[in-house]
Amino acid sequence: MRSIVKTALGGLALSWLAGTAQAEEPVVVSSKIDTEGAVLGELIIQTLEREGIPTENRLQLGATSVVRSALQAGEIDLYPEYTGNGAFFFDMTDSPVWNDAEQAYQTVRERDAEQGLVWLAPASANNTWAMSIRADVAEENDLVTLEDLATYLEQGGEFKFAASAEFVDSDQALPAFQEAYGFELSDDQLLVLSGGNTAATMRAAAQQTSGVNAAMTYGTDGGLNALNLVVLEDTLGVQPIYQPAPVVRESVLETYPGIEASLDAVFETLDLETLQRLNADVAVNGLSPDQVARDYLDTLGE
Repeated sequence: MRSIVKTALGGLALSWLAGTAQAEEPVVVSSKIDTEGAVLGELIIQTLEREGIPTENRLQLGATSVVRSALQAGEIDLYPEYTGNGAFFFDMTDSPVWNDAEQAYQTVRERDAEQGLVWLAPASANNTWAMSIRADVAEENDLVTLEDLATYLEQGGEFKFAASAEFVDSDQALPAFQEAYGFELSDDQLLVLSGGNTAATMRAAAQQTSGVNAAMTYGTDGGLNALNLVVLEDTLGVQPIYQPAPVVRESVLETYPGIEASLDAVFETLDLETLQRLNADVAVNGLSPDQVARDYLDTLGE
């Protein structure tokens, strides 16, 4: 009897140890390669660490397809994604749901749940793709909207646009703008930069690198004003809503259920102006993403 009890207790002990080891597995947090990805990723990591949840830093892993594939493969556990990207995740680029914040969130949440991926609450900030131009060019040529840009290009206006390969190639980005507004940029009018970092595209426009005077930007970019760039208004509403939200593997959330409440509390504070300011601290003021995240979380805890 004692041997049976001993064996049973030994089994319980081994089971407890296995559960403890599993609970101590770090949450592998990743992000895309741009400035905002680093800021949001640091906010996630530091929030979890403050809650006693161990993490592994895999930030700025790559472009959307790279990070998304890593999450699906279980190589990473959590990263910030944008609701509007569900349009091409699920081959729904023609659906109007992506132009409504609530519908976009519910659609991507329900679709990804089928893959064991959980979308937590999104920020209210809309980081949609945009086309921006140097303010001096805009003022000199009365360029306010993308319709104005189309007219300017038709009249032979000087224009060279810095963008990532993803922006140039994605059906929802430059091709969508071109189709809606009736213009087409030639290879000579494009400077395609590796990665998806808008800090690089904005810098190219501000410094007129290789004749660039316009750039791919996002709605929450912090460097627009500092670099004297203005967003050309998307009057036709071509772009979907891109609200950032943490996406986590369901099994990881089951292990660490506190992830949801802690990250929801942080992301609900990220309105457009706040996220622009945090991004500007990195892109313009030269602070590191980890310092920006730390300072911001400290203010939330006051």
